[in-house]
Amino acid sequence: MERRTIGAGALEVGAVGLGCMPMSWAYSGSRQRGDESLRAVHRALDEGSSLLDTADMYGPFTNELLLGRALKERREDAFVSTKVGLLVGEQHIVANGRPGYVKRACDASLRRLQTDVIDLYQLHRADPEVPVEETWGAMAELVRAGKVRALGLCAVGARGGRRSSGRLYDGTIRQLRRVQQVFPVSAVEAELSVWSPEALDGLLPWCEAHGVGFLAAMPLGNGFLTGRLTPGQGFEPDDMRARHPRFTAEMMASNQPIVVGLRRVAARHGDAVTAAQAALAWVLAQGRHVVPVPGAKRERWVSENAGAPRLRLTPQDLAELAGLPGAQGSWE
Repeated sequence: MERRTIGAGALEVGAVGLGCMPMSWAYSGSRQRGDESLRAVHRALDEGSSLLDTADMYGPFTNELLLGRALKERREDAFVSTKVGLLVGEQHIVANGRPGYVKRACDASLRRLQTDVIDLYQLHRADPEVPVEETWGAMAELVRAGKVRALGLCAVGARGGRRSSGRLYDGTIRQLRRVQQVFPVSAVEAELSVWSPEALDGLLPWCEAHGVGFLAAMPLGNGFLTGRLTPGQGFEPDDMRARHPRFTAEMMASNQPIVVGLRRVAARHGDAVTAAQAALAWVLAQGRHVVPVPGAKRERWVSENAGAPRLRLTPQDLAELAGLPGAQGSWE
């Protein structure tokens, strides 16, 4: 697989990563099977999708434990990214950026992942009660202690930003400027896809200008851009899409032209090329510093996603995808 670099430290990863959250968190619980997910992780590493993206809150904790089983055998093949800063309660999630907590959480993640070092340690969310510089300073100490190789920041996603004025990621950019004064940022993770292109306005150019890698979360639109979801199919109660404004039957039907456009572009490159690969190729075309991290928990989808870097979109393809209608949902 094509290789790309993250940040000024030139950390090298496969051009397409693997988002591990669906294996343990936020998607249909009845379809989460540990052995099947473990095979998917091994397939990703076989394909060259070396970046494995997880977080301590996924499960919580069970996603890191799952990855630890694979890393115990194949640590040298993997680039491990995990996150800190969010605590999961019975019915709520809260931020915790206190320096002491960050250090304890890192040690716990290392134990669960069965590794001596985390390649990329990301701040999941800034704690509103703790200056972000203090949290980031504690994370920088982990780098100096040899427990972490590089630091990253997760941007606040579209769901929280739709109601605010101005560009969606202006607040994230202000945070980045602050933490850069403490210790270099190697990567930013934020949503980016054909139907959620907001990061192109400000955040992605900022990363490119500052030598910061960009991890594109949800590049397949929570599965919608694969074209395999049927309007009105319904979702299990624990699946986040059951409460997602773009996944009502009406909105899924309204957004079908986006999938049709992806299929049309994919068909020009061969019968075996899929809408999902076209969607990932669009993300890859946004810059050499961009690495899409699609979530998957089955070997079949991992292999399909890993084939996306071989698809080279033409200027005509990119213009056609840029002209697709915007996604519809109650956020608009």
